[in-house]
Amino acid sequence: MEIEHRSPTISEYKKLRSSVGWWPTDEKAIEVALDKSLFSVVATEKNNTVGIGRIVGDGGLYYYIQDLIVHPELQKNGIGKQLMEELMSFIKSNAKPGSFIGLMSAKGMSKYYESYGFKARDADGPGMFKVIK
Repeated sequence: MEIEHRSPTISEYKKLRSSVGWWPTDEKAIEVALDKSLFSVVATEKNNTVGIGRIVGDGGLYYYIQDLIVHPELQKNGIGKQLMEELMSFIKSNAKPGSFIGLMSAKGMSKYYESYGFKARDADGPGMFKVIK
């Protein structure tokens, strides 16, 4: 397996999102989002994209780990760990003291992210989201 520091293509991104059951998105929106990422990593195996991860934010105070996706058939093989280590290395090299590093964990993945120092928000300060349909 190879880890590359690059943005996934629109096709790679769509295929991986679909593989994990995430909702479909507009291609133009994907193009803009990928272009505006602060940092991206792609895992490939035998010329197939098997995982991706991105960091988005303002590059100063706020960094968000976004779209950490590993194809379901290859999960539990250390690919996500390698991607996450690359993402955390970028943050360590770029985030200054006082920077906020956030993410939204998929169900059942909280312990995984806790191993990287993340903690759940207090119950009286829950995160929220909205998807435009």
